Amino acid sequence: MIKAVLFDFGGVLAEEGFRDGMKAIGKEEGLDPDDFYRIASELVYQTGYITGGTDEHSYWNTLRERTGAGGRDQQFREEILKRFKLRPEMIQIVENMKSSSLTTAILSDQTNWLDELDRRTPFHHHFDYVFNSFHLKKTKRDPSLFNDICNLLNLRPEEALFVDDNPGNAERAESQGLKAIRFKGVIEFQLEIKKFVETY
Repeated sequence: MIKAVLFDFGGVLAEEGFRDGMKAIGKEEGLDPDDFYRIASELVYQTGYITGGTDEHSYWNTLRERTGAGGRDQQFREEILKRFKLRPEMIQIVENMKSSSLTTAILSDQTNWLDELDRRTPFHHHFDYVFNSFHLKKTKRDPSLFNDICNLLNLRPEEALFVDDNPGNAERAESQGLKAIRFKGVIEFQLEIKKFVETY
């Protein structure tokens, strides 16, 4: 029986601002958008920014050094933050789940941007818990994170359902005993969630 549903943020609860923003920056800088996004994605982990191990300015400096990009921090971050647009249908699903006594949480590999996005357009209050790698000091690339979260929620792994658009994250959650849905879109999710939760 599922007692809690854990949602990824970018790509599930909101449009994927990091990927789309980084590709836009790469294009603007005259670089290959896909290569720029790939490098930016790896550096957010390698620099430790994703787990609060370094600050945002240091991350952007490293990215500029690696790619030759020349833009300013503020210009870059706005290209990303403005693209994280909440999906109202997903927020409504979360509210319906809470009404059915399911525990709801965000589980996101994010930086300080998640807190800033909440200040701009509040959404944390829709969830019982918000788990962010920036504060947890651990990411979903480490399978043990999923057991950590279940322990914090006082749940057995099989009582938690994890929703993420990243197949690797979904597979790591399943390897730890959680149920998982690979998010492909709102309509698909509305159909697939019924396999795990009778009412929401």
